[in-house]
Amino acid sequence: MNDEEMMKSAGSEDAWLLVAVSTAGGTDSLRVHVWRKLRGLGAVYVQQSVCLLPDRPPVAGAVRKLVDKVRAEGGTARCLHVRLSDPVERGELIGEFRQAVTVEYGEVLERLPAFFTEIETETAKGRTTFAEVEESEADLARFEAWVAKIAARDYFAAPIGAEVRAELDRARKALKVFEAAALAAETTPDTGSGRGPVRLRAVEGHRL
Repeated sequence: MNDEEMMKSAGSEDAWLLVAVSTAGGTDSLRVHVWRKLRGLGAVYVQQSVCLLPDRPPVAGAVRKLVDKVRAEGGTARCLHVRLSDPVERGELIGEFRQAVTVEYGEVLERLPAFFTEIETETAKGRTTFAEVEESEADLARFEAWVAKIAARDYFAAPIGAEVRAELDRARKALKVFEAAALAAETTPDTGSGRGPVRLRAVEGHRL
């Protein structure tokens, strides 16, 4: 499926939401909430307090809840369904959305190498332990959550997204290898001392 087909399956390119929000009269926490919510949706601002978002059911639902909250807490808000018939204007807007997520995906690609380096370093030092595996799992989970948030606002399939997903898959595979090494290190008997596997006394002394 090419980019055009992916966009058509996700929603019409010329259907948009024009969102105007003012938190004047509201609380500081409301202002922060509005900023975080619209930023999380990936809104592109056309002027102060006025932004555009693709008109898609999940996005429209989130914006409607935001509008209701703003109005309930003393601010003013409006969401209009508009259509962009000018292909040039529409193309430029889509380009802005793609560029925004491309920058974010780029930050992920800049930081992911540290994940692989950490695993390689710990493996080389012989520190393939359960604790290190848990730490790497937590790091990978943070990357996955980060990418999931970016992907949710990647409405027009920025090409770099495929590269990020491939690197995340490579990170998962590297973690599995590291986990297998840790399992082997912690369950293989220590034959160097001649003592053989350690047996628990409580189990050893119990005869079935």
